[in-house]
This record gives sequence, structure tokens and C-alpha cells, in this order.
Amino acid sequence: MDKVVATAAEAVADVGDGASLAVGGFGLSGVPNVLIQALFEQGTDGLSVVSNNCGAMESGLAVLLSAGRIARVTGSYIGANKEFARQYLGGELEVEMIPQGTLAERLRAGGAGIPAFYTPAGVGTQVADGGLPWRYDGSGGVALASPPKEVREFDGTEYVLERGIRTDFALVRAAKGDRHGNLVFNKSSRNFNPLAAMAGRVTIAEVEELVEPGEIGPDAVHLPGIFVQRVVALTPEQAAAKQIERRTISAPGARGTVSN
Repeated sequence: MDKVVATAAEAVADVGDGASLAVGGFGLSGVPNVLIQALFEQGTDGLSVVSNNCGAMESGLAVLLSAGRIARVTGSYIGANKEFARQYLGGELEVEMIPQGTLAERLRAGGAGIPAFYTPAGVGTQVADGGLPWRYDGSGGVALASPPKEVREFDGTEYVLERGIRTDFALVRAAKGDRHGNLVFNKSSRNFNPLAAMAGRVTIAEVEELVEPGEIGPDAVHLPGIFVQRVVALTPEQAAAKQIERRTISAPGARGTVSN
């Protein structure tokens, strides 16, 4: 089945107000910026977003966040996103913070049809006991706190029950993809993109390089096309447009390094 859609706008046209989204990317690496921009231009509002972080430097999900289009964030990292912190502390945004490994496994479990699993991460903390501020009241108080979770003991060790995550849609970015939706990710962009793609009931992938079926060897596929419903081929300009979150330059004469 040819899953290629002509434009990003067409690919996200049915993402309505209040939809839930799993969004790939790690920092500014592997973020589906073109699809996010299409959602912004469409005017979609009241989104519930599941992503490791919520963008930075007015890039990625920060585009939707700054416009007030996101109602809830499930993630593990705020980082240097000052607008994210401002909205959260000001009571404008509901935020569920999750240990990073637990977030990854909740996405994977949801995509694999596993409703819940036990993990030792968070036992003995508010992650398990409840009380984490999900929403502030704008005056320093907590308007909504996380509920306690089930804790069980296995072989003398306590584990907390975590639910798998499923979302209405998923937006991901791949270095290469074919018309059947088989995807290949580049380096650190592989950290959350495959997991986000698995969690979405409808997954939309923007790909930097579109190839024909069979050009990606079976052993080279990072995510099989069964998890992908739509593919958008980026233009060379879109594929090349990437940002570096923090550029580090060494002293003159020394070997230069760039961190992302």
C-alpha cells in the first residue's frame, strides 16, 4: 500500500481540537518540525501531547506551546524551555512528569498492546505515592495532583504499576522511509521516534529521504510500516533545516566539537 501523502497539511488535516499526540524527537534531534508547523497553521487547539520534551528555541513543540495550543503535556524533561516552565507554574498547562525510561516503556507497551507493567523506577517517591503537581492554581498552590499508583512486591522488591500509553495520533521524523512506511532513524533521533510511532493509532511520518519499497533492506528497518499510516516526503530544504540547541566551540587551534 502506498502511504505517501502529498503535503504535511493534508497529512494532519484530521487532527482535531483536543486530540492526543505522541511526538518523536530527543531535544532538537529527530523532531517532526514540518508536521508540527502544519498543525500550527491549521489552528488545531487543546492538544494533549506525549513527548520526551516540549521543544526549545521556538522550535518543535515550542511552536504550539507558545501559541497556547497545548493543554496537557506528558513528558520527562522541561530543560531550558522557559515558556514551558512559565505556563506550568502559572496554572495554564497540565503537566505529568515521568521518569525518562518509564516514559519510553509506556509508549512501547502501548504500541505492543500491553496495558500496564511493573517497574521499580519511582517506588518510594511521589511517582508512586501520588502528590506530584499536575496543575498549579496560578498562586503557588496545587490545583491538581497525581493520584497514588498500585505498588506490589515481587521477590522481595517493590514495583509500581505504570499504564501503557496510546494516543490518537503520532508525529515522527525519519532519515529514510519507503512508500510502505518502513522507516530508518539517524543516531539519537532513534531514541523516541520509534516508540512514539508505535503508540499512535494513526502515525504520520515525515521522511528526509523517500525511497521505493525494497530499497531498505529488511535488516536495516528500524520501524516496520505496520506502525505507520501516512508518509510525507520532505523537500531538500526541509530535510536540511536542523537546529543545534547548544553550540560549543573549542579554543583556536584545538579540535572543535559541536554538541546537540
